[in-house]
Amino acid sequence: MTLRSQLQTAVSVLYPSRCSGCGGFVQEDFALCAACWAETEFINGVICNACGCPLPGAEAGKLGEDHMLCDGCLTSSPPWTRGRAAMVYGGRGRKLILGLKHGDRSDLARIMSLWMYRSAKGLLDDDALLVPVPLHWSRFLRRKYNQAALLAQGIAQHAGRECCPDALVRVNKTEMLDGKSHNERMNILDAAISSCPKRGFVLSGRRVVLVDDVMTSGATLTACTQACYSAGARNVDVAVLARVTHHITQL
Repeated sequence: MTLRSQLQTAVSVLYPSRCSGCGGFVQEDFALCAACWAETEFINGVICNACGCPLPGAEAGKLGEDHMLCDGCLTSSPPWTRGRAAMVYGGRGRKLILGLKHGDRSDLARIMSLWMYRSAKGLLDDDALLVPVPLHWSRFLRRKYNQAALLAQGIAQHAGRECCPDALVRVNKTEMLDGKSHNERMNILDAAISSCPKRGFVLSGRRVVLVDDVMTSGATLTACTQACYSAGARNVDVAVLARVTHHITQL
């Protein structure tokens, strides 16, 4: 046994790996135990090509997977091209996201960005520029980090792609969007997000992949997409950690 492997064994004995969800013992760092994994609804199979939500009962070959849309996206097409989500917002996944967002669990971004990379791999071609949804500076100071930026940087590392954490800025401090309707969210976010005066030039002519933790109505990502196109982006896709799926059905 080499010295390095001996040291790794000693460290694992002194500091055994813990589940990122419940704190129980697991075999490797930044992993979930079997129970937490079972309580986390990862998105697999046929999905809506625009927002990434799962389409239960959809026939993969009926329209072609790249053309499958949920009823929400059929009714109101989003301004971005494609969307991907790693999990459904609920169960253990919801608890993990709240830990990242409000519980000072920035360590969770490491494993979450890996889940996102796997779900969004098809969006990450050689020219892809990863751009996180911005936080207003006042919320950044209170939270100490932008969870979307941590996720975007993690995906960029896994994919070997470029990331610009400050390409977009939140100009206005908007009220919390929880419990708001889609129209209310759109009104609140009107002119609230724009390209950064000093860094926004990186968006010009690029294929942008917007990154956020949760997509609910898509209002925030719509505002970010419009800001990217205003700055000259060639195309915009979105990648989120989780998708709220209430009242989303297939047509």
